[in-house]
Amino acid sequence: MASASSALNSHVLVLNKLWVAVRVVDARRAFSMVARDLAQVIQVDDGSYRGHDFSDWQGVSLARARHAQRHGGDPDHEWVRTVRFDLAVPRVIRLLKYDRVPRREAKLNRRNIFARDHNRCQYCGHGFATSELSLDHIVPRSQGGGASWQNLVCCCVACNSKKGGRTPDQAHMPLIRKPTRPPYHPVLAVRIGHKKYASWKAFLDQAYWSVELK
Repeated sequence: MASASSALNSHVLVLNKLWVAVRVVDARRAFSMVARDLAQVIQVDDGSYRGHDFSDWQGVSLARARHAQRHGGDPDHEWVRTVRFDLAVPRVIRLLKYDRVPRREAKLNRRNIFARDHNRCQYCGHGFATSELSLDHIVPRSQGGGASWQNLVCCCVACNSKKGGRTPDQAHMPLIRKPTRPPYHPVLAVRIGHKKYASWKAFLDQAYWSVELK
């Protein structure tokens, strides 16, 4: 079981009033917003969504705690224990007033390029661990190619070595897809492969594309 400090640092997806994902906060911040009636906890069960204020969420947490006791624990949820009650850490909250989407651009960096390309070599199409991938300039720097979303792709070591200082046409190595600048995504910097974040997927797919890092 995670410690209270660890649980409060868990990631929580924040939706605006129109149910659009806008950012990710830690559980400490999420609890604060729900307690001040700035947001509600969104409970996701089999594709249905239910909103809870702070008082309601205490009741839901109590029911979950009793269920966990009867069934030998609840490994998929984290808990914050207080003197009076235990609170389940929410996975998703929805703001009650804010309906704007922040206008931000994804930063051009190694991690975000790996995320955009789904950790898949853009020449052979195979998936690799992050440690086994590098970045390739489609048009090599020796031929005037610069660092941009359109000129950098994920590449495995073998394909990078094979391509060398040539363009894809010169090396007869076509790209599996044309690289583009991705939209800003609130979870580009967060690992969402863990099943505890599965409830995020429906909200992310509505407005963005889902990614899995590492």
